[in-house]
Amino acid sequence: MSVFSDISAELEAVLDRLVSEGVLPDGIDRGPVTVEPPRDPSHGDLATNAAMVLAKKAGMKPRDLAEKIAGGLREAEGVVAVDIAGPGFINLRLSPARWQREVATILSRGTDYGRSQTGAGELVNVEYVSANPTGPLHVGHCRGAVFGDALARLLQFAGFEVVKEYYINDAGAQVDVLGRSAFLRYREALGEDIGEIPEGLYPGDYLKPVGVALADAHGRALLDMDEEAWLPIARQTAVDMMMAMIRDDLDVLAIRHDVFTSERGLVESGAVDRALADLESRGLIYEGVLEPPKGKTPDDWEPRPQLLFRATDFGDDVDRPLKKSDGSYTYFASDIAYHKDKVDRGARSLIDVWGADHGGYVTRMQAAVRALTQGQGDLDVKLCQIVRLFRAGEPVRMSKRAGSFVTLRDVVDEVGPDVVRFMMLTRKNDAQLDFDFAKVLEQSKDNPVFYVQYAHARVCSVLRNAAAELPGQDLADAALAEADLKLLADEGELGLARKLGEFPRMVEQAARAHEPHRVAFYLEDLAASFHAHWNRGKEEPSLRFILSDKLPLTLARLALIRAVAVVLSAGLGLMGVTPVEDMR
Repeated sequence: MSVFSDISAELEAVLDRLVSEGVLPDGIDRGPVTVEPPRDPSHGDLATNAAMVLAKKAGMKPRDLAEKIAGGLREAEGVVAVDIAGPGFINLRLSPARWQREVATILSRGTDYGRSQTGAGELVNVEYVSANPTGPLHVGHCRGAVFGDALARLLQFAGFEVVKEYYINDAGAQVDVLGRSAFLRYREALGEDIGEIPEGLYPGDYLKPVGVALADAHGRALLDMDEEAWLPIARQTAVDMMMAMIRDDLDVLAIRHDVFTSERGLVESGAVDRALADLESRGLIYEGVLEPPKGKTPDDWEPRPQLLFRATDFGDDVDRPLKKSDGSYTYFASDIAYHKDKVDRGARSLIDVWGADHGGYVTRMQAAVRALTQGQGDLDVKLCQIVRLFRAGEPVRMSKRAGSFVTLRDVVDEVGPDVVRFMMLTRKNDAQLDFDFAKVLEQSKDNPVFYVQYAHARVCSVLRNAAAELPGQDLADAALAEADLKLLADEGELGLARKLGEFPRMVEQAARAHEPHRVAFYLEDLAASFHAHWNRGKEEPSLRFILSDKLPLTLARLALIRAVAVVLSAGLGLMGVTPVEDMR
């Protein structure tokens, strides 16, 4: 429970009473009703839109309904004022005691503060990274990896059961190219001068160890084989070693998946045939001819009968091909089978984290999931925009290891995993993100990583000083929770307590919206509030946290800032970032 959930419960009780009195109709949809901070803090602590969204269904004017709701809320515990603004918004002001009590709650729950059962154990499958196993992860993969992992952590914290999944795209033409590239490195490992890497093959030095492994395992035997014999061997060895490298790269960011699903394994198991047979049995697959592409028709386009999925029945703008002209399945057909596999494993809520270049694929995949689950499942696709790398304002373009792009490991090795994880969440996933190696390490308020970590470190510094100045005084969280918190009467102190009280609501909303960047935004706001209050203490000695002649007030203030550290630590944990106790 939290301040917001408590007041929401009080509001629900008021609405229940109005239903029983016949003011509101029975069964009225309360889904759009919210309780949240007002945009202007001067209007109060909380606001609700209940009258605005329920009035029409109740056949009343919003302001008239607001008067009835406000009358009930004025009786709620901790509510000291209820005002109606504009056409019917209801603003509430709570007693200082209600916010002071939240400080004790935080200290009692520790970093579990904000954890809830919002998800009620619902199974959610979060698929992220899923990079082709053809080389090391680049910085674009890094953003999707951090986003997906933070989202999984957030959902788990909010009470969902989460499966973190990686889809290995090991059945396409690009993996055959990988096998041929590995075979070239195999010949090199046997002493052959291979010269320049031919165009169309992967040139990165990261394939040299694959060549050595093939040479160690097979000697010169592969040289005597036809391509159809050696290609599967080279391909599988390369995929296995690339996936091991990818796992190692993800491990430096503490990103670990629960499930790795092979596309090739699905195809060879007959899963694609079974998935399409299921759709066909329901009349959702047919032979047809598509209209030409919009705009200029390609020279090689010709109308021909194709096996098509009725995607337009499920919200897509065109039906989608399931087989290529050579009779092999399209990628879309394989993806249908893969998502059916997820559904068959019990998930109805699916989240896919993709690169922005896959935006045109979203609608058809969502249509497929609706068809597979007969409308009972949901696919939310989160597209991650590109990351632009800079060094002191100048673009960074090349990697020593990959040759043509900057790898995830390059970035982590230079600035550390915590900085990478935090910075990748400082923008909404569909907004472009600029990452400057110099700026993310500078110690200034313009660097959000430093600013938030510095707030946590500052609290730890104050508590160390308090332990030195108050020898023998119990400063554990349980003891501080028993401090006389009514002494937190300064508006800056109460403002900090209000900001802390927003954390559980923010977590719930971020989880429901699948938006982990909200955690970073909240932590920056909390850090800013703390630093501002710290600076007030420098100017006004009576506001300092440690006052040697006022022990009860000191303990109350230590409780408050310790609660700040707890919430900062909980939020950083959701981002996968370790809080620091001192800045070096």
